[in-house]
Amino acid sequence: MRTATIARKTKETEIDVTVNLDGTGVYTVSTGIGFLDHMLEQLSRHSLIDLDVKIVGDLHVDQHHTTEDSGIAIGEAISRALGDRRGITRYGTAYAPMDETLTRAAIDISGRPFLVWKAAFSQPRLGEMDTELFEHWFHAFSGAAGITLHVEALYGRNNHHIIESAFKALARALRQAVEIDPRKADAIPSTKGTLGGSATGD
Repeated sequence: MRTATIARKTKETEIDVTVNLDGTGVYTVSTGIGFLDHMLEQLSRHSLIDLDVKIVGDLHVDQHHTTEDSGIAIGEAISRALGDRRGITRYGTAYAPMDETLTRAAIDISGRPFLVWKAAFSQPRLGEMDTELFEHWFHAFSGAAGITLHVEALYGRNNHHIIESAFKALARALRQAVEIDPRKADAIPSTKGTLGGSATGD
């Protein structure tokens, strides 16, 4: 089983995260931010990655640190669970429709973190969460996980649908990318022989 646990404590947040890449989408999530909990539950359910997240953050200040650090910790846990990346499919692409909204996510578990984010919101908050923090979460996650991630809301009007479809698209692309390819289960999917994060090559 490809599992990992991250314990991260700063003056701003205290976080415990456990992931199982070979799970069934079972989750326990508590961040103190209801909408973020809902999105991380979607991430687990649709990626089939078991996710246990417990965060106590400085929400009396704002939601920034909790949101950012949750992305960092989950990304670090997934990166650690992947190990040397041997046998993984590596790439994943998914479209997630949600009523009038359609979002596309594409992933390369490359060791070279990069985020392309193309989504816009027409209101400043969803529930109690600032909409500007969603891009920040995806940036923190992709950086810590060591993945290249492109997220594009192709169209949509409802802000809730836009962000939920983004998390669902990420989840489905991630599910595809972390799966073991039975035809190359013993090989690292790179002509370099490593996925360690060099600036060039594939």
